[in-house]
Amino acid sequence: MGPARIVVVLAVPQLAIGLWAVLAPANWFETFTGIDPRLVAAEPPFNAHLATDAGAGFLATGIALAVAAAWGQRRVVQLALLTCLAFTLPHAVYHATNPAPGLTAGEDLLNVILLASSPVWVAVFAWGSRQPRTGR
Repeated sequence: MGPARIVVVLAVPQLAIGLWAVLAPANWFETFTGIDPRLVAAEPPFNAHLATDAGAGFLATGIALAVAAAWGQRRVVQLALLTCLAFTLPHAVYHATNPAPGLTAGEDLLNVILLASSPVWVAVFAWGSRQPRTGR
C-alpha cells in the first residue's frame, strides 16, 4: 500500500471526530471519547460555538487527507500531511502544556501521548511519501 492510500489511517478518525462534533456538538462534548475519562468534558464549560469550530478543524483535516488518498498524487499527499500537521501539532502542544482540570495526571499523560502520536504518524507518512532518490 503506497503513501497515498495509507493516509486513510489518518483521515478516518479526523472525519469521524469532525462529523460528530459538527453534527452533535453537545453530545461530542459530553461523551468524547465514548469511554472514561470523557476527554473534552474534562475542560468545562460546554460552548457550542467552540465545539462546532473544533469539529470543523477535524473535518477539514480529514477531508484533505481523504482527498489526497483518493487522488494519489505525491504533492497532494504532502499538502494534506502538512495540513494535518498544522492541526495536530498545536493540538498536542496545547494539551501537553495545559493539563485538563477534570483528568488525573495519568489520564492527562495518556491523552498527551495519544495526541502526540498523530504528528509522529504524519512525519512517518511524509517520510514515506518523499521523492525517491535516483542514482548517486
